[in-house]
Amino acid sequence: MGVGNSSSDHDRSRRRFLVAGLTAGGALLVGLPLRQRATAKSGSERMLGFFIEIAPDNTVIIGSAQPEIGQGVKTSLPMLIAEELDVDWASVKVRQMPLGIVKTADGFTWKYGGQGAGGSTSITGNWTYLREIGASARRLLVETAAERWSVAPDACRTESGRVICDNDNRNVSYAELIEAAAQRSMPETPPPLKAADQFKIVGTPRNVVDAHDIVTGKAKYGIDTIQPDMRYAMIERCPYLDGRVASFDDKAARAVPGVLDVFVVEGPQPGEPYVILATGIAVVATSTYAAMQGRRALQIEWSKGPHADENTDKFWAQARQRLEGTGQIVRDDGDFDGAMQAAAKAVTARYEVPFVNHAPLEPQNCFAHVTEGSAHIIAPTQMPSGASRAVAAVTELPRENITVEMTRVGGGFGRRLTNDYVAEAAIISKRTGWPIKLQWTREDDVRHDFYRPSGMHEMKAGLSEAGEITAWTQRLASASKYYRRSNVAEDQMFGAELYVDDFPAQIVDNFRLEYMALRSGVPRGSWRAPAHTANAFVIQSFIDEVAHASGQDALQLRLKMYGDNRELPYSNHGGPTFNPWRLSRLTSLVAEKIGWAQSRPKGRGVGLASHFTFGGYAAHAVEVGVADDGELTIERIVAAVDCGVVVNPRGVEAQLQGGTIDGLSTALGLEITVNDGQIVQSNFHDYPLARLAQVPVDIECHTLPFGDTPTGMGEMGIPTLAPALTNAIFNACGVRLRKLPIVDQLKQIMAT
Repeated sequence: MGVGNSSSDHDRSRRRFLVAGLTAGGALLVGLPLRQRATAKSGSERMLGFFIEIAPDNTVIIGSAQPEIGQGVKTSLPMLIAEELDVDWASVKVRQMPLGIVKTADGFTWKYGGQGAGGSTSITGNWTYLREIGASARRLLVETAAERWSVAPDACRTESGRVICDNDNRNVSYAELIEAAAQRSMPETPPPLKAADQFKIVGTPRNVVDAHDIVTGKAKYGIDTIQPDMRYAMIERCPYLDGRVASFDDKAARAVPGVLDVFVVEGPQPGEPYVILATGIAVVATSTYAAMQGRRALQIEWSKGPHADENTDKFWAQARQRLEGTGQIVRDDGDFDGAMQAAAKAVTARYEVPFVNHAPLEPQNCFAHVTEGSAHIIAPTQMPSGASRAVAAVTELPRENITVEMTRVGGGFGRRLTNDYVAEAAIISKRTGWPIKLQWTREDDVRHDFYRPSGMHEMKAGLSEAGEITAWTQRLASASKYYRRSNVAEDQMFGAELYVDDFPAQIVDNFRLEYMALRSGVPRGSWRAPAHTANAFVIQSFIDEVAHASGQDALQLRLKMYGDNRELPYSNHGGPTFNPWRLSRLTSLVAEKIGWAQSRPKGRGVGLASHFTFGGYAAHAVEVGVADDGELTIERIVAAVDCGVVVNPRGVEAQLQGGTIDGLSTALGLEITVNDGQIVQSNFHDYPLARLAQVPVDIECHTLPFGDTPTGMGEMGIPTLAPALTNAIFNACGVRLRKLPIVDQLKQIMAT
């Protein structure tokens, strides 16, 4: 079994084993005991997997265990520790921690708590745990000062990295307590945490801790890795889905100056789980340029494999055919068939959502050095434990002998949850014995991905004479994200595509979800806010269609459906409950800010959408202009989010802006297509991310805090942009776009 999310029992055990110690330089460390090492002076020195280091100059270094993929956790998570430690944020520095796992009798478990960036869980999973670490370290320092002064610990308080005793008018810096504190035991149980009204750091806007390094080019990404005696590798992967190498001639490649070796890297057989994505030919050289030139010189004949006749038109034809039949009923509330028969009016629509590529700015790369007994990995990964498992799978090394260092990630979006590129690098290093840096190109990245699943959604609603929605169904024919996952049964493939508790489940009494699996050889995986990006587009578009068909205001229909403040059971990720009223207040806010009730001239329109994603709530309002020839202009965007308690408001705003732009870019022009078993797109000329001129200057962001706990934020801002945009287009010109991306659909329709 691999390492998974930490349970509360694991959290408690970690807290019990927190220890303090001194570094050779005289700094105080608070963390977890890892191992002993011999020293000339004392015979042994306790080594720590640190969370907190307090230096003699009162500088505080906080370890960040989570991968930083641009979501800001390298700033927000240390803020939790610093808050409870009670230090000035200006005195804090942050250091990236490597993967930390421990082998036990029951398998592997975490050293520092779960490490991974996915599902917007970093803040929610560490909200209490990291604050307790900071509070425990603060208590240790308070007890140390109290003993020095012969007073009760409760007579002391802390402020800005100092312990203060008001009764005796004494104070001491944390740095002055280092040596004595290192000799004490950590508190067995965490002290009480601060109340929200005592926060000085949490809830205040902070720049990301390495902002200066990023803008000055000093930040180190995986692509920047340089190690002694390192060689460089590239792979020419088979362009056909599940294709193989039939034959190849490497004479010209080996003649390229700097090329050291050329060999086949075997991919999985059709239908097998992915460890790497595709069969290919590796070229190893003394430089990336030499490896690239050697790769270009290869002469290869490919075996086309089992999907040589797959293309996008056939995929959509298959979807239409499946929707004419029946599928797997995955939720069936009330009497849907009876309610539809009794309905005064029925509204039906079909929507298409394409495959899309992750398109991170930094293409995949990995440094790997595999020796006889160990492996060293440096990689931009969202899931370092997955990197450890991938290396173990291809090298047969024990996982405790595999070191995984995380760099800052130049874009993840779910792509780097999968560590196929790490496995490739390990395979090459093991084969050659050299330390290897594997580098992908943009073309590699676009044509070899775990793409967002594609599907066709059929929606149908029954309405009463009064316009009440009495029945609702969503029927989906799609290629599931769970494709080729050995641990997912066939009848569970729907689980990654339809979330059974999503709105309007539990709101419309007669409610049905139905799923049909489609055949495709296209690799699929998690793509930012996975199925929510598709389902929000479909559901929020269809609500507008129902409102229009029944003569209702789209805002008022939403508010009526969302209803009063209440918690509904929610079994999917982001639960255990969902409060639709929290969507009401967001939707009302963006509607007010965009001027929903205002009249607009011909060719101008506004649209709304709101959605619950992974525990958080978001809404968008978009204003557009549509010219007579179909030219589209995005005039204004208003976005709002409710992510519970806000740790770093500046970070939340950045994520909301980023999600909005990503959602706009994807809706406007992004689609992966297949022809003759090959991915058609290859780079940004035919996979066109939004240009600056397409993004409005006016993107207005609002945050509405709620409750006393946070939710994640990394994925909340993207799902509702697309439906708000297409709803606005309809209100501007009467054209309903049910297929993404928009591209030139408007111009084509307006021309006819």
